[in-house]
Amino acid sequence: MSDSKRKGIYLLPNLLTTAGLFSGFFAIVSSMNGRFEAAAIAIFVAMIFDGLDGRVARMTNTQSEFGAEYDSMSDMVSFGMAPALVAYNWGLANLGKLGWLAAFIYVAGAALRLARFNTNIGIVDKRYFQGLASPAAAALVAGFVWVGVEYNVTGTAQPVSTIVAMVTGLAGLLMVSNFKYNSFKEVNWHGKVPFVALLLILLVFVVVATEPALVLFIVFSLYALAGPINTFRTVKKVKLEDVVGDSDDEAVLVHREDAQDNESQVAEKQTK
Repeated sequence: MSDSKRKGIYLLPNLLTTAGLFSGFFAIVSSMNGRFEAAAIAIFVAMIFDGLDGRVARMTNTQSEFGAEYDSMSDMVSFGMAPALVAYNWGLANLGKLGWLAAFIYVAGAALRLARFNTNIGIVDKRYFQGLASPAAAALVAGFVWVGVEYNVTGTAQPVSTIVAMVTGLAGLLMVSNFKYNSFKEVNWHGKVPFVALLLILLVFVVVATEPALVLFIVFSLYALAGPINTFRTVKKVKLEDVVGDSDDEAVLVHREDAQDNESQVAEKQTK
């Protein structure tokens, strides 16, 4: 293998990741200049690029360890730092310490969520996310800011700032929770659907286009609430591990993998 192939990176998926990173950076700069509507929209644009880069990499067979790490760094900017700073510049700055603490809780939650996701790949149920995914949390915070700007709500007003702090902090805590959220990865995008399904999709686009800020905020608010509802509905007795901490499912899977590794090591020693 030549050095150029070994050291090169795949252009298309990393270009999409870069576009998502740029969108997150643009959101930060826009919020610093008081353009909060543009900042919120940029975060949603980053979500589109984030959803495309992984799928394009799989479709074109261009997955790489570099791409996975680059995607995580991009997510930390676009869905970790950007939403927190947008919320802080719009409605948290006048709260003093409480404001930047709420923003920091969100940033820390996003960092912990991404780190846990990267280390738990392969040992968790792919049908569900453990905790609120960082793009959905970012959409919740950015959607709230977008709705406020759309309806001429003053973010620096005391009641509004308090609500912004609650939404931002709660989004950060949901990311590090053990609540189960549907990942929709089991949906067969290659299969056939009835004609009426296409009409419903068109109807969804029409509804979103009428009031995008309000509709998107409502959708992601309902999705954020779906995690606790799914968890409490599927367990007979709610334990602390069902809300936060190391879940029993993960512990069993990790223990099972350790046991398999030990068995393979013993087998290798016996064959020598």
